[in-house]
Amino acid sequence: MRTANCGFTLIELLVVLAIVGVIAATAMAGYRGARLSGNEASAIATVTAIGQAQFAFAQYCGNQRYAPTLAALGTPMPTTGQAFLSPDLTAVDPLVKSGYQFTFAGTAVTDTGLTCTGLSPVVSYQVTADPVTPGITGNRFLGSNTDRVIYDDTATFTGNMPETGAPGHGQELKINR
Repeated sequence: MRTANCGFTLIELLVVLAIVGVIAATAMAGYRGARLSGNEASAIATVTAIGQAQFAFAQYCGNQRYAPTLAALGTPMPTTGQAFLSPDLTAVDPLVKSGYQFTFAGTAVTDTGLTCTGLSPVVSYQVTADPVTPGITGNRFLGSNTDRVIYDDTATFTGNMPETGAPGHGQELKINR
């Protein structure tokens, strides 16, 4: 008589589980790297958008001066009803988005001229982007200013980013457009 072997042995099941575990670990490492790269790309795009919005604000609303806060860039112009920056970037200051914290500051104008939205403008500004959890949400720290050049480094620019000119550390970020 013949007996039929139905099922798997314990050893076969352990081998399959080990293979699945190795594949899952590899996938998680790839996912983490992709998520980190995505957060950094989003942060670079946000700093770029803030710089472009500030330039447009200075040209159309600020008499060659800049918006004093991120929220001011979200205030619609009276003539067009359009804001310079989308609501998701102007809700709070500092802003936390895609694993990065964006901080904005500027030097107030000493004269009494107001912008088209009725705000007191700033003569120059600086914006920094720091990963909320370095190494997990991002590795690069970003900074930009009135010159609209973006700098990156492994150390924060918060507190030491000038409002014009290059910072004392980091390098200019080359963006392919």
